[in-house]
Amino acid sequence: MTQRALDSSGEQTPGPSRPTMIDAGAELDPVHPMEPPPARRPAGLSTAEVAERVARGEVNDVPVRSSRSVTEIVRANVFTRFNLIIGVLWVIMLFVAPIQDSLFGFVIVANTGIGIIQEWRAKKTLDSLAVIGEAKPTVRRDGVAAEISTSEIVLGDLVELGPGDKVVVDGTVSEADSLEIDESLLTGEADPVIKRAGDPVMSGSFVVAGGGAFTATKVGREAYAAQLAEEASRFTLVHSELRSGISTILKYVTWMMVPTAIGLIISQLVVKDNNFKESVARTVGGIVPMIPEGLVLLTSVAFAIGVVRLGRKQCLVQELPAIEGLARVDVVCLDKTGTLTEGGMDVTEVRPLNGSDEAYVTRVLRAFGSSDPRPNASLQAIIDAYPAGDGDAHPAASGGAHPPAGGDALPTAGGGPLPTAGGDAESWTVTDAMPFSSARKYSGAAFTEADGTDSVWLLGAPDVLLSEGDATLTEIEQLNEQGLRVLLLARAEGELDAPGAAAGAAPTALVVLEQRLRPDAGDTLAYFADQNVATKVISGDNAVSVGAVAGKLGLAGAENTLDARRLPTDPDEMATAMEENAVFGRVTPQQKRDMVAALQSRGHTVAMTGDGVNDVLALKDADIGVSMGSGSEATRAVAQIVLLNNSFATLPSVVAEGRRVIGNITRVATLFLTKTVYSVLLAILVVCFQVEYPFLPRHLTLLSTLTIGVPAFFLALAPNKERAQPHFVRRVMRYAIPSGVIAAAATFATYLVARHHYSGEGALEAETSAATLTLFLVSMWVLAIIARPYTWWRVGLVVAMGLGFLIVLVVPWLQDFFALKLVGTTMPWTAVGIAVAAAVLLEFTWRWVGRRFGM
Repeated sequence: MTQRALDSSGEQTPGPSRPTMIDAGAELDPVHPMEPPPARRPAGLSTAEVAERVARGEVNDVPVRSSRSVTEIVRANVFTRFNLIIGVLWVIMLFVAPIQDSLFGFVIVANTGIGIIQEWRAKKTLDSLAVIGEAKPTVRRDGVAAEISTSEIVLGDLVELGPGDKVVVDGTVSEADSLEIDESLLTGEADPVIKRAGDPVMSGSFVVAGGGAFTATKVGREAYAAQLAEEASRFTLVHSELRSGISTILKYVTWMMVPTAIGLIISQLVVKDNNFKESVARTVGGIVPMIPEGLVLLTSVAFAIGVVRLGRKQCLVQELPAIEGLARVDVVCLDKTGTLTEGGMDVTEVRPLNGSDEAYVTRVLRAFGSSDPRPNASLQAIIDAYPAGDGDAHPAASGGAHPPAGGDALPTAGGGPLPTAGGDAESWTVTDAMPFSSARKYSGAAFTEADGTDSVWLLGAPDVLLSEGDATLTEIEQLNEQGLRVLLLARAEGELDAPGAAAGAAPTALVVLEQRLRPDAGDTLAYFADQNVATKVISGDNAVSVGAVAGKLGLAGAENTLDARRLPTDPDEMATAMEENAVFGRVTPQQKRDMVAALQSRGHTVAMTGDGVNDVLALKDADIGVSMGSGSEATRAVAQIVLLNNSFATLPSVVAEGRRVIGNITRVATLFLTKTVYSVLLAILVVCFQVEYPFLPRHLTLLSTLTIGVPAFFLALAPNKERAQPHFVRRVMRYAIPSGVIAAAATFATYLVARHHYSGEGALEAETSAATLTLFLVSMWVLAIIARPYTWWRVGLVVAMGLGFLIVLVVPWLQDFFALKLVGTTMPWTAVGIAVAAAVLLEFTWRWVGRRFGM
């Protein structure tokens, strides 16, 4: 059995050592009451030794990557497949055609520049937030423990560990005090591993109970976690339906584009005996619009701007598509502590049981609080209410009294006096301690009391420490129904670490705690309810108590509670229980993981929030993991989203940002792909009918700018609260294919009519102008449909684009620049008539698709 002894100064030393005494009147730090002084423990490296190792390069120099480097951003935005194609075509056009036919190249340069700037802005935001949210390990040097950056750790450093701390480099355990480490992120094994002095620890694992220290044996890129990071850095994207969908679309576009472009080249250069340079220009004019070059750009820009917006709200998005992922979530699993409630708690009452002496109970609680240098929230509340060395009466939050350290009498709850545990000279010895574990649901401590009596005490969940039919459970149930948290103090028989130490423990007192509700949690729960997102509260606390807290916050279905110890193990039955209930108590860390998997098996997209080490497994397996900034380092490491302001109320902003991105990219993708479809079909029709391609690059650059480029930029960044829908590719193509077919058919019909109407010199230019008018009007109608529902700025956007084209048609120098001049009145009005017919057909088609497949 590992002993933890305390000297007169409150020092804790690991391993067997001379039992020393705690003076009940000694002044101890309320947060870390037994922090060992440097003289009684290894001092760690000296300043000189650290300097030597730094000089030798034995530093943990792996940078924390929250985003791509500037070089990677530039490379990703510049060296794309379509930029290569367009770049080659642009160079060709610079040699064979006027500058206005090369405008599409300058547009691509501008778009790429915008993409780089926006992602660079997002990178700066991410990097600055990552520094704020980065956990700093505690390292002991020259006998002094201090927090330093992870990158400052050197080989041989002595790194201290406590519950929730992540092992940041590989090492060997030097000190172990009931140290339990979870290596599930590395090995897949969920059970914590007990570590003793001399045992190895790997970076990426984390502490679930106890404490200690380890000596760094591998740092930098030699550490295990760093090797994993080299293979998949933080920027590695989680699954994104938008990104994968766009990649699928681009793959099909490439397949269509290659044969079509080859056919167009042969048609224009070989079959038609035209002027060579004009043939090249019209061939390029047919190829360029097939490429939805701005779609990838706008997706990246939308994500990047989303990161910047959320960064201003102290929300760190560690993986960009996590914004999209949270918007698709239909079930949110919440951990009560730290999410619905604030971290701190207050002791409202202590109820002695079975005739126990209240003053004696107080002495036990005071000693218990001094037994753990890293108390959890519950024990910290007891330490605050019963501080060591409190020589005066100290009323509890409920108005009860605390005994002084001396021998004066204190009034009982009923008004009569009770003797205290003894005088100022009395002191107790801590001979062993067992930190709280989520799996056990209790902590423990062993003492040698002032009179030499040995006693073993347990503090934890009453329904775990008491037998099922115990009458005290009824009293506890009434407290739980009020949303109060209740701990049981029980005296155990035998050794603290003996198997079944809790069996037969004698109930001594109930410690009643009141949790502090987050003031914004109720509004956030209401938001998710309005958005049809199911909320499940999953906690290690008593289910009835958790349900009462959730009920106070207005959670729908809070009365439907279930004790996880009665949760079925069959995944399908568990999924049914998860869907039928809203509040779950006494949940173990492994059960949280199983519950997430059960919901996912029913097709749910699950988000998990949490801040403690017991949430790590579930956070890792959930579709989206959300951690509080004040949570353990392990939770922040596995989460895709970290709320640095510790506010659950930030989540609606993330959901709204994701919905804006998804909804708007779906809109603009329809615009881009409509252009791709009509461009491919026009090229095919030109090849089949053996006619000149109707457009020069300048015409389609003008149309793309007015009907797609400028409007898409505004639409992609506009507010959008539509709920995210699955099957991105299918939904986009349902509208883009018929729209592109209608636009191509109407444009080519106008072109054929114009070929019969015009003749002589300048006929081709007149035919091109008529076809351009039809294509612009049909494309504008597609834009008008996509811009719905209308707001003042959306209407203004559509009108402004129409006015832009009108200005080109009426200003002489713009007519010449773009080679657009309507000849006569018959053909222009015919072009308008064909466009109107196409618009009516578009309306009918869009409404039919909406009714048939849903919007």
